Amino acid sequence: MTIPMTVVVVDDSAVQRRFLRGAIDAAPEFDVVGEARNGKEAIALVERLRPHAVVMDLDLPVMGGVEAIERIMATCATPILVYSAFVAGEDSQNALEALSAGAVDVLAKPGPQDTGTLDEYAETLRRRLRMVSRIRVITHPRGRLRTSGGLTGEAKSIAGVGGRRPLGATPPPEDIPTRDGVKLLVIGASTGGPHALLSVLSALPVDLPQAVLVVQHMAEGFIGGLASWLDQLVPLPVSVGESGRRLEPGTVTLAPSGGNLLVQDDRLRVLVTPPEPGQFHVPGIDATMSSVASALGPDAVGVLLTGMGRDGAAGLLAMRGRGAFTIGQDEATSAVYGMPAAAAALNAIDRQLPIEAIGPALCEVLRPTSKTPR
Repeated sequence: MTIPMTVVVVDDSAVQRRFLRGAIDAAPEFDVVGEARNGKEAIALVERLRPHAVVMDLDLPVMGGVEAIERIMATCATPILVYSAFVAGEDSQNALEALSAGAVDVLAKPGPQDTGTLDEYAETLRRRLRMVSRIRVITHPRGRLRTSGGLTGEAKSIAGVGGRRPLGATPPPEDIPTRDGVKLLVIGASTGGPHALLSVLSALPVDLPQAVLVVQHMAEGFIGGLASWLDQLVPLPVSVGESGRRLEPGTVTLAPSGGNLLVQDDRLRVLVTPPEPGQFHVPGIDATMSSVASALGPDAVGVLLTGMGRDGAAGLLAMRGRGAFTIGQDEATSAVYGMPAAAAALNAIDRQLPIEAIGPALCEVLRPTSKTPR
């Protein structure tokens, strides 16, 4: 007999807790073992019960959801699915803060405009919880990277304000080569990506001569919030890409929702195309990296960060096959070692590094020597 995966639900509404318990317990593989009404109760329950997963609202009394996530992930790392009404549209930055604090996934509660049935919402919740509960999570730092009132001292240290590497940051590995002529750095990430992206982008200098392109798996409506959140925390300006535009040196461009962002030529013009039939991850990392391989060959650097599945492995292999330098995040620091592991299995990675070493390594790779790309 299979032992059910235990779940703690956290919501200040008794009605919502009742719905969550009913929806989750309807699946035989789950067992709701505890309910909390606020963040402080949630921390105590997780430490006592050690569940396989947590489903948590963000708008909580006594202690808010983001702070509770930070504390849980710092002391008793547990896969957390955020289930909240305050994570989409104008509130999407809340989702990014939760993901940065260590939450694995975010699901918006249905609003007045939604037309689905309770059974449909319950099935969606169970499907996402199945994914979340299988993820091996790692301990996250407790630093709260809030943007209101400016950056905290810790956030400034992480972000490398002023374009300098933070004091005491990990030095680049000694065998990292400097590459002349590089025009583009492309980064792919999925589950656990926002926190990993913050670590990598924070280490890049404000006068970076290359353009940076990021493909992050994220539900419709969240990419704009991710761009805004990163823009306030990293040295380089961050925005969402648009079809027909060029990627500019010293800027970070995020692939938009709803399609695949392709690099068309060595002038870094981009095109957003519809996803392929049956494509699971949108935007797709493989599509972007394969286009970079064709357009730029050795004049690009590819990085594949934490994430579930295999997206990005084939694209990174295509880049390496055309002479690009490639980096993959290591298993120990990946929230989910799916995508980097798939790339490593294909021999698509030149260097596999812990997340704290990737940014400094990129600074070394991208440091111009005899010529600067135009």
